[in-house]
Amino acid sequence: MPANTALIAPENQLAKEVTRQCKAYFKDPHWQFDLPTKPAGTEHQRKVWASIQEIPSGKTKTYGEVAKKIKSGARAVGTACGANPYPLIAPCHRVISAQGIGGFMKENSPGLYRQIKLWLLKHEGAM
Repeated sequence: MPANTALIAPENQLAKEVTRQCKAYFKDPHWQFDLPTKPAGTEHQRKVWASIQEIPSGKTKTYGEVAKKIKSGARAVGTACGANPYPLIAPCHRVISAQGIGGFMKENSPGLYRQIKLWLLKHEGAM
């Protein structure tokens, strides 16, 4: 979407609430989202997403740490992060590699997703 694309105002109560809470998060990185979500995913994905929601703003965990907590593998955790339908609510940006930012965003590869992850971590004071 081009940067000059006009935004459409939210039309229903849920969309208005999502907008309100996103604005609150971008104003205060310690904002706690409280939205009704029903993420469609496998049992494993939902377990990963629930675990990630427990990581406080400004903190990170490695893929391995999340995997150990839920008795899984680091790569499986990474795959579930990549399938996350609510990336701010289940903040996968707080999950990093033991060797750096990691994930599909690779430490040395440029790209929009890596830039977003870095920005969010800086916004929250984790970097």
